[in-house]
Amino acid sequence: MTSRRRRLAERRKACGYNQEEFAEAVGVDRSTVQRWESGKTDPQPWQRPKIAKALSLTSAELDALLVPDAYAPPQSRTAWISDASSDSDDEFDALELARRVSASDVGKETLGRLEHAFDELAMKYPVSPPQDLLERVRKHSAYVSHLMDARMTLAEQRRLYVVGGWFQLLGATLHIDLNQEHAATARLQTAATLAQHADHREIEAWCYETDAWRVLTDGDYARALELAQIAQELAPAGTSAAIQATAQEGRARARLGEGPETYAAIERVQRMSAAMVPRKGTEHHYQYDPGKALAYTATTLAWVGDPAAEDYARQVIARLAPAEDVEKWPRRVASANIDLALALLGGDRLDEACNAAQRAILSGRIVPSNHWRALEVVKAVEQRQLPEASDLREAYQGLKALPRGEST
Repeated sequence: MTSRRRRLAERRKACGYNQEEFAEAVGVDRSTVQRWESGKTDPQPWQRPKIAKALSLTSAELDALLVPDAYAPPQSRTAWISDASSDSDDEFDALELARRVSASDVGKETLGRLEHAFDELAMKYPVSPPQDLLERVRKHSAYVSHLMDARMTLAEQRRLYVVGGWFQLLGATLHIDLNQEHAATARLQTAATLAQHADHREIEAWCYETDAWRVLTDGDYARALELAQIAQELAPAGTSAAIQATAQEGRARARLGEGPETYAAIERVQRMSAAMVPRKGTEHHYQYDPGKALAYTATTLAWVGDPAAEDYARQVIARLAPAEDVEKWPRRVASANIDLALALLGGDRLDEACNAAQRAILSGRIVPSNHWRALEVVKAVEQRQLPEASDLREAYQGLKALPRGEST
């Protein structure tokens, strides 16, 4: 079997480029080309048109060239044995085999397994390092792209667009967690395009909701509110996207200081989430559940300065981390401790606030996109000139110094 390393390198050489010349032609550095050719990373969506042009390939030909080795069909029994070097390779070899033995070029079996793979990754989101999960999302997205030009029925095509949209959306969320803005934008746009082609309004709504969260973390609260409202207009009634977009509206209004509107949004979220019947398990990132309503209420009340935030934050911690066991929901517990710290600072219970903030920061479970929330607590403690301020600042600096994939 020709490896991806050889396929890409041979095409580059056939076009008369050395690595340095090729890097210049596509607007990257040489080390990036080396990583592509070694299979360590994939070109980002916005880089692929330049690569295709430089190598005189169509987009479909480039996708085939860049397909990871695990997706390529085995040429012999020996190839099966020599290439089955990891669980990841086994997973994609099995997907490819299912596709090849089905009646069509794609087939229900392959689509079903892709849909199951997405649900599995969405349920791992709350507990997995973003960088680790992103690698699997990239491979599945590449496989979906590999199938796009295959023969299929209209029903199969729609299912492929839908599952591809979900993978792109999850990838965008992970890029946001890692503060990778350009990649997040590209994936959100791709997810929205696939959703529009498939007429899947829920995915499209999630794209706007996800972007609302991103701009909120950047401090653009008015734009976050606007995006959350668009998401609500798109989302089918009663869906998780509709609830999450309403929650995002509440948080944006809280940051804007719109008290009555904030409480109205909280009430709508609680009412809608109480009626939800989880179909994919409470761990699924795109499945709203009452536990999420508690967590979002805690954050929103903390931001609007309501003392009731303390009780909600403590409920989240007690519910998700009984007996101090935070392994199942590490991110939610860390966020709840930040909310608790803010609420306690508002009530001048300073020692308790510092302890809660320390627990959140030292857990190492705050993703980069949420570092600003921890920093808000650190700055509030420093403004009060508390003796714990230096220790808290040191812990925060240690959090910032963690490799991106570890801060989860």
